[in-house]
Amino acid sequence: MSAYEKVLLARAKDRPTGLAYIQNIFTDFIELHGDRRFGDDPAVVGGLAALGGMPVTVIAIEKGADTKERLRRNFGMPNPEGYRKALRLMKQAEKFRRPVVCFVDTSGAYCGLGAEERGQAQAIAENITGMMALRTPVISILVGEGGSGGALALAVADQVWILENAVYSVISPEGCASILWKDPKRVKDAAGCLRLTAQDMEELGVVERVIPEGEKDFAAAYQEIRTALSDSLPQLLALPPESLLASRYARFRAF
Repeated sequence: MSAYEKVLLARAKDRPTGLAYIQNIFTDFIELHGDRRFGDDPAVVGGLAALGGMPVTVIAIEKGADTKERLRRNFGMPNPEGYRKALRLMKQAEKFRRPVVCFVDTSGAYCGLGAEERGQAQAIAENITGMMALRTPVISILVGEGGSGGALALAVADQVWILENAVYSVISPEGCASILWKDPKRVKDAAGCLRLTAQDMEELGVVERVIPEGEKDFAAAYQEIRTALSDSLPQLLALPPESLLASRYARFRAF
C-alpha cells in the first residue's frame, strides 16, 4: 500500500473518531468544558474517566461522525481555546497525579482569522512546553491524521502510539506538493517523501507502538489499546516525576 493510500485511509469517513475511542476503552467518562479564558471548543473533547479501577484524564480531538457534527466540531481543527482547555485538564491531572491519555486526529490547527487573533501559535507553543514539563504520565495515540503543530500540541508524551493506517506529518501531502513543486497534483510524490506512515514512524523511532486495526472493525484495536494502557500507565506512574521528565526530555531531544 502506498503512502498516499494510507493518507486516504487515515481520512476515511467511516474511521472511528476520538469520542469512539473514549467510549469503547474507558468507563464513567465525565466531559469537562471551557478554557477559562474565551469559551469551549467542540473540536477538543476532554474530561475524567476510569480505566479499570484507575482514574485518568482523557483528551481527544473530535472530527464528528456525520456532516452536522463535523460542522459543529470544525472538522477536528482546534481553535486556541481547544488547546488551552486541553492544557487546563492536563494541569488538573498533574495536581491529582492522574495519568493523561490523548487521542489525536486532526488535519491541523484551525488557521482562521479568529484563531489567529486569539493566539493560535502561542496556544500550541504553550501546550508543547506545558506537556514537556508535566509531572504526570502522558501517552498520546495517533488514531487518524496527525497534522503538523496541531497534532504535536497533544503529542508531547512519554510514549506515542499510532494505529497502523494513521499518519503523522509536519505538513499535509497537498501542502507539501504545493510548496515544493508548485503543483498540488504531485500529492502522491509528496506523501512518499514525507515518511508519514505508521511504519515510517516506527522505523524512525518517533512512536513506541503500532496498533493493528483489524479487517472489519476496530474492536480488536480498542482492546489492544485498553490492555496496553493498563500495562503501561502503572509502570509510568511508579516512576518519580523527575525521572519521568528526564526521560521525556531525552526522548524528544533524540530526534
